[in-house]
Amino acid sequence: MEISNYRHKIIEVVKFHEVDMLGVCNNAVYFNYFEDARIKYIQDIKKNYDLKEILEGNSFFIMVHNECDYIRSAQFDDELNIYTRIEFIKNSSFGFRHIVEDAATKSIIAKGKGVLVHIDRSNKRPLELPQEFFNAVQKFEKEIVIQKLTNEK
Repeated sequence: MEISNYRHKIIEVVKFHEVDMLGVCNNAVYFNYFEDARIKYIQDIKKNYDLKEILEGNSFFIMVHNECDYIRSAQFDDELNIYTRIEFIKNSSFGFRHIVEDAATKSIIAKGKGVLVHIDRSNKRPLELPQEFFNAVQKFEKEIVIQKLTNEK
């Protein structure tokens, strides 16, 4: 998918403690960048679309799948653009996609994706996402796949 389809971006700078002796960013660090991007994405959606139930009260998210394809390595002090979008939403889960771009060269250095499940704090079971979440993401994203199952007959 093209970067132009990603409406959310954060900037990360590769820090000294994130690299090895050769100055190469450790592969596990990309998952931290993805986490930072996901949290900021949800915070921004909440702020712009008035989602009270998400990340508050009786619910939280848990990561159930996370992956990264490394195209080339980032180096110490590189500035990286982390583009993030929600690709799909189901009843209680949704999937993110990420693109990591070297800000100086505009080359893509990694791609990733992950799936989160909305969880009820009291019983630790999946909790249906509120309709407001579906509405907010549909308004924010250019393309989104909604796979919500209904109980209607």
